[in-house]
Amino acid sequence: MREHHIKRGDVTLYAREDGNLDASAPTIVFANSLGTDMRLWDAVLPLLPEGLRIVRMDKRGHGKSDCPPAPYTMGMLVSDAEAICDALNVRDALFVGLSIGGMIAQGLAVKRLDIIRSLVISNTAAKIGSPKLWQERIDAVLTKGIESIADNVMERWFVKDFAKSEAVKPWRQLLVDTPIEGYTGCCAAISGTDFYSPTSGLRLPTLGIAGSEDGSTPPDLVRETVELIPGSQFKIIRKAGHLPCAEKPQEYADLLIEFMKATGHV
Repeated sequence: MREHHIKRGDVTLYAREDGNLDASAPTIVFANSLGTDMRLWDAVLPLLPEGLRIVRMDKRGHGKSDCPPAPYTMGMLVSDAEAICDALNVRDALFVGLSIGGMIAQGLAVKRLDIIRSLVISNTAAKIGSPKLWQERIDAVLTKGIESIADNVMERWFVKDFAKSEAVKPWRQLLVDTPIEGYTGCCAAISGTDFYSPTSGLRLPTLGIAGSEDGSTPPDLVRETVELIPGSQFKIIRKAGHLPCAEKPQEYADLLIEFMKATGHV
């Protein structure tokens, strides 16, 4: 394991490498969802093939990265991911992005095909929600705190049995611990993003993953985005919500491994 604190302008970004630390090794990069940090992928990593270099990052306002004042733009978040990949000499990687991480993945793929060889866009879309929806979310958090929306978010993130079990507690805590500036900053970035045109121009191996019970990015929304990219694949994980890598890590890892084998990444 190797940790990195990478400066981009006035912001220091946190990234971590696991597995094979040789920059020439096949590399997989993970980008997290709103209200989580790189621990989102903890259950998936041990299930991946040996020999991979695994890069995870905390976006600004989350985890161990700095939390500058809100609002943020998607361009900032994409450039943050780009700076991390350049600092770690990431090239020809498989980039896996979930939710806002999937938006970052789309933006970075459009900008830097030397970094991204193949793409997994999970529980995400080219456009998520509406400016009105996101402004209401921002207003609620600024007025009453993240705790006020936490139970509702858990219902979108997870299937009912999981959301009512003890297993949901660390995920709820992860959300509540997110700095308000970081959370609302990223809400603003999602609100201002419409990637339908740029994403439709992508031509690289792409897998889309959806959770059948996802209350944030339903399967049809994910499928619509994935189908913008010719030759892409689309898979649904049954009985999973917005974070299938947490609820069904083995099924999630199996899809990644199948895709890596099909694209010659392993």
